[in-house]
Amino acid sequence: MDHDPLVYLNGSMTPLSEAKISVLDRGFIFGDGIYEVIPIYARKPFRPQQHLARLFRGLAAIGINNPHTEQEWLELVTRVAAAAAVPDQLAYIQVTRGVAKRAHAFPNVELTPTVFIMANPLTPPPEHVRTHGVACVSMEDKRWLHCEIKSISLLGNVLAAQNAAEHDANESIQFRDGFLTEGSASNVWIVRQGILSGPPRDNLILEGIRYGLMEELCAANNIPFASRRISRDEVFTADEVLLSSASKEVLPVISIDGQTIGNGQPGPIYKQLYKAYQDAKSA
Repeated sequence: MDHDPLVYLNGSMTPLSEAKISVLDRGFIFGDGIYEVIPIYARKPFRPQQHLARLFRGLAAIGINNPHTEQEWLELVTRVAAAAAVPDQLAYIQVTRGVAKRAHAFPNVELTPTVFIMANPLTPPPEHVRTHGVACVSMEDKRWLHCEIKSISLLGNVLAAQNAAEHDANESIQFRDGFLTEGSASNVWIVRQGILSGPPRDNLILEGIRYGLMEELCAANNIPFASRRISRDEVFTADEVLLSSASKEVLPVISIDGQTIGNGQPGPIYKQLYKAYQDAKSA
């Protein structure tokens, strides 16, 4: 594996070890930026239009001028992916407002956004993890109220991920005022009586690209789907709980806080959706 891969930074391909930004970049100083992660299978981006649409929404939401067209972004991602050592990758895109004297409000002058793209190997969860399922922990969602923006300001998510790590768990499943929101880096789903349900698409969750994909896969496989508020009680008494993300794909949860979910085994809806997900990747 290449330990000093080529990355894209502000118009140039450069070895990662040589990629540098100003310490006054507002991404570094304030976390003032947006990011996106696109899975790539066999060097082909998976659902890139949906990922770039979310990137564009995020840039618009915080007032950063989008520096590229969709086609230009696709060409840049493809360029970085082609330089990577492995065919299956996660392309990471980050756009910050740019470099300016430190002041909280947006600068009065128009800045040139900082654009960074790198590709890391994509290794989906191994067979034994998918076969046996994963353990999770619960916690109160203490993040800000614009979770729909894929901001690089991820301290709340970092603390949630650390909470999971400290409990030797795969993920922290978060609740706000007694209702399910999401994991530190994944959408969370429940299955009750054969129906797959996820929290509403609102400002309390980042609508993962897999959210729309899961809805499509349900429709194609005759699995009833619902988007609604889900109580903490419903999660712990669900027949199945699933996680979805670019790196996790679809994963079954077999316990939360040490309490068994369903019969403690990956369930039939998970198995259907996992197979459908793999078929979608190779379509």
